[in-house]
Amino acid sequence: MGRGKVDLKRIENPTSRHVTFSKRRNGILKKAFELSILCDAEVCLLVFSATGKAYQFASHDTDRTIARYRREVGLLGSNDQYCRTMEFWRNEIEELERTIATMETGLKHLCGEDISTLGMKELKQLERQLKTGVEPSALRRVVDDGILH
Repeated sequence: MGRGKVDLKRIENPTSRHVTFSKRRNGILKKAFELSILCDAEVCLLVFSATGKAYQFASHDTDRTIARYRREVGLLGSNDQYCRTMEFWRNEIEELERTIATMETGLKHLCGEDISTLGMKELKQLERQLKTGVEPSALRRVVDDGILH
């Protein structure tokens, strides 16, 4: 015995409508996943509930898939520029995070922390940096520049 035909009209009862939305949402997300796996398809599915909550499935990067869709249907424009700008700032942030991590590591080494992982070359360089930092001429430059009072 098969399923009965469903009348396609808005479900009036809010509770029934919410339950149906939840079940069908999970079903369509599962189907999108299966399609991406079985057919090696690039799938991106966005669903917004009546309350505005977003649900998504993407077999690849969502932004990339949307940009590809926009190219395919000829919707190039401000969103492409937005994506390029976002990519630029993501790369900038990653580079700055790497720089911060490197500087924090260097500062720890200058304070004598985590130096057991350093090789002889790095230890000699650290020693030179420390000697340069405590020389009277270096301290005089710091005071003259108004950094220390």
